[in-house]
Amino acid sequence: MEAPASTTLVVVGDEATSAIHALERYANVRAAVFDEASDDDVARWSASTAAPYVVHDHDPLAHVANAWVEFFDDQSTYGVLELEIDRALEAAGRHAMNVPDYYVVLQPEHLAVTWKHWWLGVLAAESPTRVIPWPAADDSLAKLLRHLPTGRAWPDVESWLPRVVGAVPDRVGLGGS
Repeated sequence: MEAPASTTLVVVGDEATSAIHALERYANVRAAVFDEASDDDVARWSASTAAPYVVHDHDPLAHVANAWVEFFDDQSTYGVLELEIDRALEAAGRHAMNVPDYYVVLQPEHLAVTWKHWWLGVLAAESPTRVIPWPAADDSLAKLLRHLPTGRAWPDVESWLPRVVGAVPDRVGLGGS
């Protein structure tokens, strides 16, 4: 699937649904909440819009994120993490997955510790300006759209996703992974 021409934001956190719904009234934003949609469904939906901004809650790396967090929280195995990384790499290789332009992490201070390390460590280490901690799930998110930070885009997932298996909480981003 081709990457959408719009700027895509994935909103994460407990208040993601209300934050996304707050953006639905803006003409230049196409916003949606996807409960159980597939990556293909979300990619088709995103590609079908001409809106400058596409905002949703479907993280194409969610399975990798969950496996990473569960591994470090002693709820899963290393093999599961490797499997999810392999699946994501395979999907990226056939262009069935696109990393969004930005991740907006709502109220990161309320996240469980390992999740903070995923969002603000593992992902932010790859493209620091593309992971944005945001304090509230309210209309202020519309202001963010007008002032998105610029910086290097995400590198190809094939170049960094395999290293996620070595990214250790409390150490990620500190000179290694």
